Amino acid sequence: MAVKGLRTWTDGSARLGDIIVCALLALGLSACGGGGSPTDPVSNVTSVGSPSEAETVADTSTGTGSGRARVLPGLDPDAPSPTEAGLEAVLGPHLARKGLGSQVLAQVVDVTAGTAVLSRDVTTPGTPASSAKLFTAAAALSALGPETTLTTRAVAGATPGDVVLVGGGDVLLGTGQGRQDEVVGRAGLNDLAEATARKLKEQGLLSVSLQLDDHIYTGPSRSPHWGPGDVASGYVSPIMALEIDRGSVGGVVGRQSDPAMSAAKTFAAKLKKYGITVSTRITRGTAPDGAEPLAQIESASVAELVEFALTHSDNTVAETLARAVAVSAGRPGSFEEAGAAVVQEAERLGVQVENVSLSDGSGLARNSRATVQALTGLLVTAASEAHPELRSLLTGLPVAGASGTLAERFSGSGQRSARGLIRAKTGTLTGVHALAGTVLDADGRLLAFAFMAPHAGNTSVARSALDSAAAALAGCGCH
Repeated sequence: MAVKGLRTWTDGSARLGDIIVCALLALGLSACGGGGSPTDPVSNVTSVGSPSEAETVADTSTGTGSGRARVLPGLDPDAPSPTEAGLEAVLGPHLARKGLGSQVLAQVVDVTAGTAVLSRDVTTPGTPASSAKLFTAAAALSALGPETTLTTRAVAGATPGDVVLVGGGDVLLGTGQGRQDEVVGRAGLNDLAEATARKLKEQGLLSVSLQLDDHIYTGPSRSPHWGPGDVASGYVSPIMALEIDRGSVGGVVGRQSDPAMSAAKTFAAKLKKYGITVSTRITRGTAPDGAEPLAQIESASVAELVEFALTHSDNTVAETLARAVAVSAGRPGSFEEAGAAVVQEAERLGVQVENVSLSDGSGLARNSRATVQALTGLLVTAASEAHPELRSLLTGLPVAGASGTLAERFSGSGQRSARGLIRAKTGTLTGVHALAGTVLDADGRLLAFAFMAPHAGNTSVARSALDSAAAALAGCGCH
């Protein structure tokens, strides 16, 4: 699917066995093919027309954890499925922990059979926190395609000597040369400036004015449903159509107030480096229809962006993916429309979205609602042979005790044996905790699970209780 501001490569496919193995191996994402970027990419910059990229982690790392972990046995197609009575006996004490509050929503599904084996208030809505990123991930992979990239372009303006920098949603731009082996900085503004300057010189232009076109996103750049300190604390950036490393400010906590304009100023400085004088005032504008292209750069693939957003629970990248889903559906790129578009795409995939409503793509919005039935539905659908395009939803899930937001978890008594056996998305806001993922039980049966405590108390107690419940799934056959 080609979308304005996006670039689509040819989709590949994967068998169910490959999906499940990659989803369960705690060997790092590269062992499973990483994000599925195009084979042997030479460059992600094009000089167009000339001869031959709370729980909220402000992490700039692109790694997903290191260290060796055991290789899991293959799935046993004849392994017995757990029973509801067996699961209740094992999970009940953990889900009754005081720190989880008065209500715990839970569902466990046998992935192979596609049947629920434990259900507690599965259609009751609760605040999903960052587990909402599972909806965004599935929708992006489905609506956009895993190999699609986000394009940042330079085009000619309406007046001779005008250049327009057009954002296509890449919030992981680098300032230097593009780094083909990284997700952050895959596309480099230095490369875009160099190619643009070369094209301008071919046209005899050495002095230009610069405009910024970031209109692909509409509405406020900060959600009214976020906490007042979320941007200042570095949990998320104002959401704009192009940003350098998620609007970061060089190691200082917090984010830039106008990251798109900051990126435009950096681009102007790079043009000057390559012999193009830029007028001092950069204005916002809209590229004319049919504008002459000058150069463009491509982000990492959607599959890689999904893996990054899930592993690191990165809010800014998740919001960008949700907006791309909205734009691909012909909707405005706003918070409201992005959330609605994500839910609509999940429903199109066959996920039961009763009582699901999202106000953003990251889960920071406290008024978003989801059900554990929908969360397990996403996981089961991603493991389905019918949806190989969703593979990166599984490979992007953090590994218990090894990567991302689960790297430091599963360290308590009775939990350590589950390290490397569970992949799950966390969800944490004040008073809200969730955990949803996949686990291979002691009999070799693949299970999808979702636990949500929308009225939890102490954070450390609540997290430990959910980790213990997931670890219990890994440690028993639960007959």
